[in-house]
Formats: sequence, structure tokens, C-alpha cells
Amino acid sequence: MTAFIYQCHAKPFDQEDPSYTKKLLSETSIDQGQYFHAAPKVNILSWEESYAKAKLLVDQMSLEQKVNITTGVGWQAGPCVGNSRGITGPDFPELCLQDSPLGMRFVDGVSSGVAGINAAASFDRAQIRKRGEYMGEEFREKGAHVQLGPSMNMLRAPEGGRNWEAFGEDPYLVGVASAETIIGIQSQGVMAVAKHLIGNEQETNRLVHSANIDERTIQEVYLWPFARSVEAGVASVMCAYNKINGVYACESDYAINQLLKKQLDFKGFVQSDWSATHSTVDSANHGLDMTMPGDIWFNSGDSYFGKNLTDAVENGHVQEERVNDMAMRIVAAWYKLGQDQNFPKTNFHSFRAELDEHVDVQSDHKSIIREMGAASTVLLKNEGNILPLRTNGAEKLAIFGSDATTTHEGINCEDHGCTSGSIASGWGSGTSRYPYLISPLEGIKARAGNVVNIMEHLKDNDLPAAKEIASKASIALVFVNANSGEEFITVEGHKGDRNHLDLWHDGHDLIQAVADANENTIVVIHSVGPVLMPWSNHPNIKAIVLPGLPGQESGNSLADILFGDVNPSGRLPYTIAKEKEDYPAKIDHGMSFEYSEGIHIGYRWFDKHGIEPLYPFGHGLSYTTFDYKNLQINLNHGVADDNVDVQASVTISNTGGADGAEIPQAYLSFPAVADEPPMLLRGFEKVFLTQSTEQTVNFSFKKTELSYYDVESHQWVVPQGEFTLHIGASSRNIRASAKFSLS
Repeated sequence: MTAFIYQCHAKPFDQEDPSYTKKLLSETSIDQGQYFHAAPKVNILSWEESYAKAKLLVDQMSLEQKVNITTGVGWQAGPCVGNSRGITGPDFPELCLQDSPLGMRFVDGVSSGVAGINAAASFDRAQIRKRGEYMGEEFREKGAHVQLGPSMNMLRAPEGGRNWEAFGEDPYLVGVASAETIIGIQSQGVMAVAKHLIGNEQETNRLVHSANIDERTIQEVYLWPFARSVEAGVASVMCAYNKINGVYACESDYAINQLLKKQLDFKGFVQSDWSATHSTVDSANHGLDMTMPGDIWFNSGDSYFGKNLTDAVENGHVQEERVNDMAMRIVAAWYKLGQDQNFPKTNFHSFRAELDEHVDVQSDHKSIIREMGAASTVLLKNEGNILPLRTNGAEKLAIFGSDATTTHEGINCEDHGCTSGSIASGWGSGTSRYPYLISPLEGIKARAGNVVNIMEHLKDNDLPAAKEIASKASIALVFVNANSGEEFITVEGHKGDRNHLDLWHDGHDLIQAVADANENTIVVIHSVGPVLMPWSNHPNIKAIVLPGLPGQESGNSLADILFGDVNPSGRLPYTIAKEKEDYPAKIDHGMSFEYSEGIHIGYRWFDKHGIEPLYPFGHGLSYTTFDYKNLQINLNHGVADDNVDVQASVTISNTGGADGAEIPQAYLSFPAVADEPPMLLRGFEKVFLTQSTEQTVNFSFKKTELSYYDVESHQWVVPQGEFTLHIGASSRNIRASAKFSLS
């Protein structure tokens, strides 16, 4: 019986079996601005057009009617997780607001795709937008007006429970991923929601703690993705549970009125997180436009808005002009997305299955999910080209670990708060039900067919048996994981945030045992974020693969990478440290704490303090090799003002033995006057190249990319002086650098 072998110098792709990478190359343009974008469902209006239409409707409303559309009907009182009140005479519908950032929660007939952290790991604008498009399509066809996503809180502390819902540790990357997701969702006529404003970087004490963040850090790190979201035309922003600098986010004049509505000129509506409203007068006057789910606490039967808001207006504590603005923002967002024209009726029910019409809206989205699962898989290590695996040998493959298979609890335990089996999502409100889940074992077996001798040992704690089986195999694959989620579910003692950065279920011990017995060990990690890897330099561990959280097609997308049907191109959206103490922040159990690392989040901290990471931000290997040359810079407008315009180009060549994609990353070092971290990500592109071909990649740097926030003037300033542009394959693998100066 034949089995896997690896060949150090073999081409990864069989000529008679064209890979998906080759399919991409043959069918798509290099122009990533056009790649994979679906035709919009609607003609999205400008805010000016939307407000003009909204005024005609709102001018007809009574005070009570305007208040009604700002107030939710209450928890579980409607078909969606959130339902605003509708009115008649004039008519405005009850809006359906539904979780989550990766797909529809609480319903069937929908897809469950890659998590936000995986979308970011693709470093692929086009794929991220395509993900938004298919999600928007599913929400629309289910009759949901609002998708409660994307999440754009920063991966500040690696243990943060909901890090996986968002896009990583770098503001630029998070901003790009947020904007592309929003554009994709809203192209289908569904409102996207940028969340959570602001400082919601951990689950511990999230309902009561105060995140204290200085002005510059807010501007350069935590507000940055919201700024890019507003530029993308996002319809709604959700304020967070926590306090920001001592004031609850949903009644923070500073966060909502000053930063979001005044500075960023946000025209849509601000909604509360669920039961994150804490007042009537302060919330309304300080910028909250809609309270969700409407009641003060779930099923409390009362509301801070509703009659209390009407009374506040009649008593003079809130001006009716402010209520007009609240209603205008909601109605304008509705018009902007064309929801006044043929929007489907809500055909599902989150809480009463007998009222759900069970409409299947999945279409062919599984293929998109599989593509993105592969595109977001990061190859961390590949010694001796042990990967990709081949099926033309005569040896044995052994598969270890409970993460290789599905759980005995089933694939859809409540909000994915499962305790065993392979993970393809974190847990909490940011989930959607799997229509199915292809386990790694299933995916490998399906791809390998009948020509491979596969042995299985799916227990994590029977180490003697694992060693015995490993000693008989030619190649051993060890599957391990680490999970996290939202604080309302506790899984194996983890109340949302992780208690540690170790692998779960004694994964370190399993890896060590197998590697001690097998000289060709491959480790596969499904994880919500960074994990410690004390075994990474074990001489027998030849490869480390990080699929992250790939969604329902998990096993298939992994097999695509392992067998070389897809050449890996994923990149780390966070830093993997050698020791947990190397990270700049941790979960804080206090009621008030400082973001003391300031703007030095993620790799910026490692660079500033000269700390060597285990695997740096932006790292990811390929089955081929790439060369960088001819870095050129052109100052179209080399003056340090609002019109600054710097263009750069670099030529990327595929110098290896396989077709594949490279992701050149642009980092800037600022003049000393800016007092910025050593390098800041300010651009990236994904380039597909066949063997022995090359492509010129262009980068554009304008005021957004070239400015820093000056706390004395409270303005974004383009500094005069010398910049250095670094182009690399990761933040620690710089291939070319060049200087330029602005006068």
C-alpha cells in the first residue's frame, strides 16, 4: 500500500493535476482591485442623497415615532438578536439586526466561514472583500438589514478572548481589512457595523472596567480602523461595554461626539452593544442614536429610551433637535443601502424555530470559504521541504490529537463553547452554526484517497501509545489547538479571555512525545491567536502549520495546503513571542487600568525594545521563492502638507519551482521629530506569479500613511525630514530599503 513521502527538490504541483493556485493564475487578473469582486446588489447612495430622502420622511414623524425607531423592542421579543421598533403613518420598518462578524448566528441554512483573524492572515484585499460580499448576500437573503460586524478591536493582549473576531495587532492591517469587509457587506444592500468603539480589548470585567488610553494612542492605534471604516461608508458603529477614560463608551461625548461624529464626520447611526446603555439623558446627548436590544437588562420590560427618552425631551433635558438627528441618522442609513427598495422580508427566527422558514442561502459560498481557509493558512516552518506531502511513496502517515477530528459533543454546541474536538471558530456571539464541519482527518483522507496508509491516534493524553505509533510512521502530523471567546461562556475554566498562552489539552506534551519518536514531525495548530511553542526548535519537528480558524471547510482547506494543491501565502497578523513576558500587555483584572505601552502595540514593542520574536508579524513561508529588486521612489509632491504624494515600486520575481503568491509589505521609518516606533506597516499587496515571472508592485503613500498625531496641536501632521521605506516579506525580513525626504 502506498503512502506519503516527502521530496526535498520535487515541484509541489503535479503537472497532470493543476493546483488551485494555477487555476487562480489562469483565470484572474493581477489587478487586485478587480479580482473576485461581485456585482453590487444595490446602487449605494451618497450620504447627501440619503439625508435628503430621510428628511422628507422624518419631517412627517411625531416625537414618539422618532423615539420609537431609536429603541429596540427588547431581548427575544422579535426574530433577530436586535429589532428596532417600526412605525406607520409615515411608514418605517422594524429593522433586523443580527450577529455575527463571520456569519449569521442562531439560524440554519447559512455558511460559517473563516474568522476575522484568518481574513487578516490572508493579507488579501480582494479575498477579504469577497468574504464580505458573500456574508452580505446571506444576511440580505435572510432579511437581516444589519450585520453586526466587522469587529475591529486590536489584538493588544494575546490572551484577549475575542481577538479572533477581529483582524490582528496592526492598525493599518486592521483598517484595510475592516474597510474591505464593510464595502463587501454593503455592496449587497446590508448595513455593516464597525465595532466596538472603543477600548474593548479584553473580556475580563468588560461591563465595568475603564480602559484608560492617552490621546495619541487612541488616534494612532484604536481609532485608526474606525477612521478607515467611516471612509468606507459604514452605516453604523457600535459603542462598547467598557468605560473609556472613566466614562461608559455608550455615553462618552469624547468617543462618540468628538472623535467619531465631529473628527471623523461619521454620518450613520451609533448603536449600543447589547445592554451597554447606562442612561437616558447622557446617552442621548452624548451621541447614542439607538439602544439595543431595547430593554435596560434582558427582559426587564423597560428602556432608557422609549418613554423615558420622550419624557426627557418634554422635560427639556434632551432637545427634540437631537432626537431628530438620531432618527435622521437611522433613516438615512436605511436609504443609503437601498433598503427602501425590494428588501426581503425577515424569514428566520433566532429564538423560535417553529417560526423560522429555514431558507437556505448558502449558494456556492463553501468554495469561497475553502479558498480563504487555504489563503489564510500560515506556513511557519518547513525544513527540508517536507511539505507539500506526496502520494507516490510507500511509507506510513500517522495523525495524532483530538483536534484532528470532530467532537463527541457535536459540531454545534451553544455558540461553539465546546470543550473537545477540532476547532474552526472561537466561541460566543461572534459565531454562526456550522452547516457541516470538515475535520482535518476527513479532509486529509478525502485528498489522499485509497493510496495512503493512515494511522490514527486521536487521544491527547495517552503518550506511550502515541510514541509507539509515531515510531512506526514515516511522517507524523500532530494536531493541537487553543481556544477563547466571549465572557458569557466559560470553557475549561477560561471565561472568555485565555488564562494562559499554552496549547490546550496538554498539547505541548503530545507534540514532545511524538517528535521524540518520529524524525519527520509536522505540527498543525488551530488557534484563536498566538500560542507559546517551547518545542519549535526540536530537531525532529520539520514543519509547523497554522490554519487558525478556517470555518466549515477546515479539513479541505488544510489538505489543499498540505498536499500542495494551494501554495501557502498566509501571513501572521500578530507576533508569536518566545516567552509570554515578551508581549507588551496582558489581561488586567483591575477596574481601571492604563494602556501603558501606548502606540507600541504588537511588533512595534518588539522592535522598540530589541526583542527577538519566535515568528514575526507578517511572516509566512511558501513552496516557492521570491526575489525583490529595483525599489524606486518618486516624490509626486514632496512637501510635508495635506497634498503629500509619494509613490514607490518594487519588482517581485518568482525564482522557485512552483507558481505562487508573494505578499510584499511596506514599512515606514519616520523622521525623529515624529517619535514613532522604529517601523510602521503602511502598505501591502498580494501578487500571483507563475514560475520564472516577475511583476512590478506599486505602493502609494499620502497624508494618511505619512502623518503622525501631534498632541500639542491635536492634529495629524506630516513631518518634514527623512523617511526610510522598507519593503519586506515580514516585519523582520526586509528585502530592500530606500530613503526619501519631505520638505
